[in-house]
Amino acid sequence: MILIKRIYEPAELKDGFRILVDRLWPRGMTKEKARIDLWLRDIAPSDNLRKWYNHQPENWNEFKQKYYEELATKNDLVDIIQKRSESETVTLLYSAKNQVLNNAVALREYIKNRTRV
Repeated sequence: MILIKRIYEPAELKDGFRILVDRLWPRGMTKEKARIDLWLRDIAPSDNLRKWYNHQPENWNEFKQKYYEELATKNDLVDIIQKRSESETVTLLYSAKNQVLNNAVALREYIKNRTRV
């Protein structure tokens, strides 16, 4: 199972294995408070894509398509999440303010669609 959670929310046992999927360390967050098990910074959108998207809702669909293209070249990193989620709960952590339109949401959707194929 893959859950999604904003890193600023308190860590809980039900989170299972906590993976930070942002390229940048979350502002104001200490490593102790974050309680992450793994930081997969290279699975995050590229700097160019992240800056282009700039959390603009009108760019969401195009952002996802471009991010999926990037993810298609990162099978080894996607596999880490997918395989881990088959045996335990994995929580993808992100720092964006928008809880619906962010890279963790897109990443989970990509993994779900990938496993169906």
